[in-house]
Amino acid sequence: MVLEMKVPSPGESITEVEIAEWLVEDGDYVEKDQAIAEVDSDKATLELPAEESGIITLKAEVGDAVAVGEVVCLIDTSAEKPEGSGALAKKEEPKKEEPKKEAAKAEEPKKDTYASGSPSPAAKKILDEKGIEPSSVSGSGRDGRITKDDAVKAKASMGTPTGGNRGETRSKLSMLRRKVAERLVAAKNETAMLTTFNEVDMSAIFELRNQYKEEFKGKHGVSLGFMSFFTKAVIRALQMYPAVNSMIDGKEMISYDFCDISIAVSGPKGLMVPVIRNAENLTFRGVESEVKRLAIRAREGEITVDEMTGGTFTITNGGVFGSMLSTPIINPPQSAILGMHNIVERPIVRDGAIAIAPVMYVALSYDHRIIDGKESVGFLVAVKEALESPEELLMDGNVKKALEL
Repeated sequence: MVLEMKVPSPGESITEVEIAEWLVEDGDYVEKDQAIAEVDSDKATLELPAEESGIITLKAEVGDAVAVGEVVCLIDTSAEKPEGSGALAKKEEPKKEEPKKEAAKAEEPKKDTYASGSPSPAAKKILDEKGIEPSSVSGSGRDGRITKDDAVKAKASMGTPTGGNRGETRSKLSMLRRKVAERLVAAKNETAMLTTFNEVDMSAIFELRNQYKEEFKGKHGVSLGFMSFFTKAVIRALQMYPAVNSMIDGKEMISYDFCDISIAVSGPKGLMVPVIRNAENLTFRGVESEVKRLAIRAREGEITVDEMTGGTFTITNGGVFGSMLSTPIINPPQSAILGMHNIVERPIVRDGAIAIAPVMYVALSYDHRIIDGKESVGFLVAVKEALESPEELLMDGNVKKALEL
């Protein structure tokens, strides 16, 4: 019996996928549930498992865009599994040994000739160091020979290639990358996007982490990072300024009484934005565990469309790559995104005196169509206040209870 394998629907609103890579070859024997291909949708890269065991015949090539429900391969389920490995044994013809040829006699090195336009040995060394072709230099020696003095005076033309590598490669963008590009351009063109900035003294969080991180990790099996503090601070601010936890749908504004926080993660196929559902109900341990789980799944290419669907607010951390400051782009249809950046020791004024403190610049990009300056600035100030006084504003004055220690 020959089974037609069709492209399953990866999720709502997805009508086609692109064959990113075949993990088997035409004629291989595949086992049921074995991953046979990676397919790109406009939201994620997913594995396509074999529906039955048998010999596979491929019907689509890498790079082909195929509609959901279209046949991509055939599986002959009546074929017997070959002995040995699970893959079809392929007979290879024994390689015939080529008769050994006698090594050609090495040619004697050519003696330097000082023909017209040729450099002397000293001149050639200087030209090579400068990356200048001898043909571009006029020689002043006998018969036009290039002298050492000519080489010393020679200058490379700024507009002329000097022998360096000037190759280029061209590759097709994946469906995911193309969709990300479309969404970013749409966000810039279709929203009234503005960005407001602030700075955060991270001293209090540094002290808490230094004091409790070993105990926290030992008990919960995850590190006490910065994401839990930022997520808790964002949730508090969203509850204070609900307009930031809203989005536009036509002529209506939808506001949410829950906080689904999207976390931007750099994956092998591009930017992934998995969602922490109902983050307002999670503890510090819960946030850190969920961030770790989603980040691992995104980087290993195991994230699903459902895990990236939705989200009412996004946090992105460019600081892990060394970014000092940026203006993050809104993740539509959301209305705001918070950008974290690197932490650098900077001079600040504290109690009327100059002090050195670990400081992070933060940026909030927002859609001015539904979020006014009062809400946007107030939101970012609320985030700053919570991060600078975490014990009081995020832990209700009881650090051990908040960290479940």
